[in-house]
Amino acid sequence: MSDVEQTVEEEAPRDYDTLRALILERRQSLPKRIAQVAAYSLDNPDEIAFGTAASIAASAGVQPSTLIRFAQHLGFAGFTSLQSVFRERLRERNSSYEERLSGLRAEGSKGAGSRTILDGFLSASESSLATMARTLDQTVLDNAIAMLADAETIYILARRRSYPVASYIAYALGKLKVRSQIVESPSGLNPEVISFATVRDAALAISFSPYAPATIEEARLLSEQGVPMVAITDSAFSPLAQFADVWFEVAEADYGGFRSLSATMALSMALSVGVAEKRRSLSRRGKKGSPQ
Repeated sequence: MSDVEQTVEEEAPRDYDTLRALILERRQSLPKRIAQVAAYSLDNPDEIAFGTAASIAASAGVQPSTLIRFAQHLGFAGFTSLQSVFRERLRERNSSYEERLSGLRAEGSKGAGSRTILDGFLSASESSLATMARTLDQTVLDNAIAMLADAETIYILARRRSYPVASYIAYALGKLKVRSQIVESPSGLNPEVISFATVRDAALAISFSPYAPATIEEARLLSEQGVPMVAITDSAFSPLAQFADVWFEVAEADYGGFRSLSATMALSMALSVGVAEKRRSLSRRGKKGSPQ
């Protein structure tokens, strides 16, 4: 490796989270074809990890040389070096729960056992909340609340890790007397439930990488029906972002491979209470303006 290549490699991101943050930071200034590869790489990290340059380029709709330029644009000497970061991410993400527990046991053996594990999760939660406090756009929050408050029914989409968030939102909105519907039918009637949604309603979709295909498909259907949509996701390149009128990027920290939902739950609480308060405010104004 030449001195120039070694210098480039030293400046390149060494882990996926850092790489992802760099891509998002530069996404507005990336040339068109490189931006196309960037979007594909964050939507399909597994393909980047194990595909060949030819197969990845074909899937992304670019020339193989664009992959090299994409890698160099981010500080890597070549595409292979960038690919190794995606492979490392996959090894971390695809570890079984037993492997994750083994890692936590090893971590606990270094300190106070269960207290060490608790402290790790508390630290991850604090990190997630601090990031949201620093990055949340107040205008986006206000717009999301206004859109949801104006809806006759709020349709809530979520699967897998995101489902507890949807469940809480539905519970909170019910207690606050705001009509909502989780799109999750034991009898498999999700398409029929979605078919009832109109432009007078709104949707709230939640999904994080690796994105739940069912959530993405349902978001697409609702978007085609003209239903206004708010999304909670983790990337500007998330497939949910293309369907949402308003979307939040939430970066959750993890401990031992177990990712926190702290910031997402805090945001969900703010949306639920904010929607109820907005509706009450609009109702009071309506009563004041009604004829005597």
